[in-house]
Amino acid sequence: MDDKIALFDLDGTLADYDEAMERGLMEISLEPLPEDYHKASAGGVWRARVELVRARSGWWEGLESIRAGMELLEYCAGMGFRVHILTQAPKESPAAWGEKVAWCERHIAPVVPDYTISVTRGGKGIHYGRVLVDDWPGFMNEWLENRPRGLGLMPATKHNVDFSHPQVIRYDPNPGVWNSRELLERLYLAFNRAPGEPN
Repeated sequence: MDDKIALFDLDGTLADYDEAMERGLMEISLEPLPEDYHKASAGGVWRARVELVRARSGWWEGLESIRAGMELLEYCAGMGFRVHILTQAPKESPAAWGEKVAWCERHIAPVVPDYTISVTRGGKGIHYGRVLVDDWPGFMNEWLENRPRGLGLMPATKHNVDFSHPQVIRYDPNPGVWNSRELLERLYLAFNRAPGEPN
C-alpha cells in the first residue's frame, strides 16, 4: 500500500471558517467581537452564538476556499502525495458532516479528483499520513504523538501564534508566498524518506 499520504484539514486550512464565523457573529451580536473568539467560545454566550451561526443551513458548504491552502494541496498532489481530507465535524450540527463532503466535491474534486475524505469526531491522532496540514494546535499535537516521523504544516494564524514544535513549519497563509524553501525541502524529504527513516 502506498503510504505517501498528505492529510489536509478543512476549516482554517482549506476553507475560510474564521472569516465566515466572524461575519456571522457580527450579524447576531450587538457587542464587539472578543479579540480571540476561539477562546471566548469555550463556553457561555459566545459558545451559544458560534453554534447558532454554524447551525444555519448551508453555512459549511458555503465557506470560501483559502487560496494558499489550495495551492499547497495542489502542490502536494503534484508531487505524488495521496491527498486525504481529514476534518472534524461538530456533534451539535449533524448537517455539517454532509456539507463538508459537499464542499470538497465543489472545491477539491476539480483539483484532485481522486482525493479521499474522513469526517471524524474525537480528534485526528489515529489517522496515518506522512504530512498533516492543520491550523489547530490541539489536533497537530495529538497527531504528532502518534507520528514521531511526521511533518506538520500549519498556516500561521492568531490562534496558533504561540505554537512551536520541531516537526512543524508554520507558513505564511497568503497565496503565492507559503512556499518557503524550508517548507518545500521538508516536504521533499517527507515524500522520499524510506520506511523507518527519520523525516
